[in-house]
Amino acid sequence: MREVREGCVAAAGALCILRGRRYPLGMAAREERLRSAEPQIAISQSSTRSLPRWITRILDELTIPGEIETASGQMFSFGHGAPQFRIKFRRDSLFRDAQDELSLGRAYVNGEIDLEGDMLALLDARSQLSDRFRVWNSIRQFIERWLVPAKSLNRHVINRHYTLGNDFYFGFLDRRYRFYSHCLFQRDDEELEEAAEHKLETTFSALQLQPGMRVLDIGAGWGGTFQYCCPRGIHMTGITLFENSRGYVSGLIQRDRLDGSISLQDFLAFRPPEPFDAIVMYGVIEHIPDYGRFFARVRECLKPGGRIYLDGAASKTKYSMSQFTRQYTWQGAHSFMYLPELTQRALEQGFAVEEVKDETHDYELTMLHWARRFDENREAIVSGWSEETYRSFRLFLWGGSHAFKTDRLQAYHMLARRN
Repeated sequence: MREVREGCVAAAGALCILRGRRYPLGMAAREERLRSAEPQIAISQSSTRSLPRWITRILDELTIPGEIETASGQMFSFGHGAPQFRIKFRRDSLFRDAQDELSLGRAYVNGEIDLEGDMLALLDARSQLSDRFRVWNSIRQFIERWLVPAKSLNRHVINRHYTLGNDFYFGFLDRRYRFYSHCLFQRDDEELEEAAEHKLETTFSALQLQPGMRVLDIGAGWGGTFQYCCPRGIHMTGITLFENSRGYVSGLIQRDRLDGSISLQDFLAFRPPEPFDAIVMYGVIEHIPDYGRFFARVRECLKPGGRIYLDGAASKTKYSMSQFTRQYTWQGAHSFMYLPELTQRALEQGFAVEEVKDETHDYELTMLHWARRFDENREAIVSGWSEETYRSFRLFLWGGSHAFKTDRLQAYHMLARRN
């Protein structure tokens, strides 16, 4: 790993890391102003001596007024002004005993804790929550990462995360292209649909696409690239692992008479009859942590001089992920993009890395839009799926936006050319 890091440092000198401007964001800016105030904790109904130590540590991180309610009816109000959030414990033992991120998250999903109000402010307290070591979780992660075939794991992850039905995802994704990956914002107050358009404009330009070219979309989603590229003279081929995607994109191709095709295939087993002019892959790199094997397949699928545009969420350490996220959101060998190794493996497989761009803030804004839309659809989600599904996905969306905001996660796109 040390050699990988050193090789990537040398390669990084040839890369241009671009950072976008930041603009005020309506409600988010107001929330930020609330959080920027100095904390002034003032308990109005019960003494701080009644609070467990792990609770007081959390309060030290919260900078806006709020309330904590115990199952026995005790109310702790702190800060000055109207409460901006409430934490309600429905079981007193949860309140008394020290909790970590996984146990608190599990309690929320199971309905033993309610979280109301400013979720981003509440998530500021994550730094005070440990992630206790659990032997079985570590054993399971080792087995999935090293002993289970990659194709089997990919299908398992798809079956756990992507098969809730199109209506579930369409309730919070952008309504124009239905991207389940980050969109690109030119302004913080821009609509999500406009940011989705910018993502496709950026991809189309970066790949230098021209009418008549053949493009492979790894993952395919719900056909956003087909909808944008086919009318511009591009032949699209999509491969996906979940039937909802294949069915939806097939319908889109027939309805709009698009020049494209889609099939159920794992990219690591994909063998096209001829190479493509370009490849696009949004987010899927997080499900393919074997970067050497990945770029070897990309090389076989691209013409000489062809380019790949890929993006995704990134972490500072490969496979770094909280136990709650590993258990409730991304099972298997899922790994957020690890940029140093990704760059190194691309170079080793004969690619020129033409661009790497930081899009962390774009992912923060994207997930903020998703989280707000998701909360607006709460009744439909609980009715159509379950309260537990709503709660686990709610933590995923709000927690994701907070992670990008606080640099727990980053996001990048990479453009690479086959030599």
